[in-house]
Amino acid sequence: MGLLSKFFNNTRKPEGFLGKMMVNGMNGGGHARMAEWALSSIPTAECDNALDVGCGGGANIQRLLERIPNVAGIDYSSVSVEKSKDVNAKAIAAGRCLIQEASVEKLPFGENSFDLVTAFETIYFWPDIENCFKEVKRTLKTGGTFAIINESDGNGSNDAKWESMIEGMHTYKPEEIKTHLSNAGFSEINIKIEEKKHWLLATAVKRN
Repeated sequence: MGLLSKFFNNTRKPEGFLGKMMVNGMNGGGHARMAEWALSSIPTAECDNALDVGCGGGANIQRLLERIPNVAGIDYSSVSVEKSKDVNAKAIAAGRCLIQEASVEKLPFGENSFDLVTAFETIYFWPDIENCFKEVKRTLKTGGTFAIINESDGNGSNDAKWESMIEGMHTYKPEEIKTHLSNAGFSEINIKIEEKKHWLLATAVKRN
């Protein structure tokens, strides 16, 4: 595997020096613009607490903390967890933020814990995605929202290239996401697309 391939494979699970470079990149540029676009449409006004799954470099936790009193984050990359803790050190010290190393397959939280769960640029790599969605649903309160934000809606011209370059990556089309969310027991599933950039926001609600 060449250096470029090794770098982009750190998208999946940042590790070592290249992983540190990757998480630094996650916190700026187009990712920041996409996150703000998505957050403008995610209901946060009545949220007391949220969880960001696959928190990467921690910038989206920081954005959520501007809107929500308490935010937790998990990532299965120790490099990402370290960076996220550094970025959100003040909120952690104030008792408003908790960041842990963990996997979406087994979230370290009880049932009915969160008003909102977000997943920015991460479901591409989730194993057994419907069971992961069920695990997210378990941690949501009744009436809580699950928000998925992807830089690709599965219809971009470069999707196949990225899938071939990054091990284990799958860019989901809107209908695939709807089906998986429905099968996991979510209701009120809505998809928003930024057509020029192919950004995708999917929201779904836990009703039972």
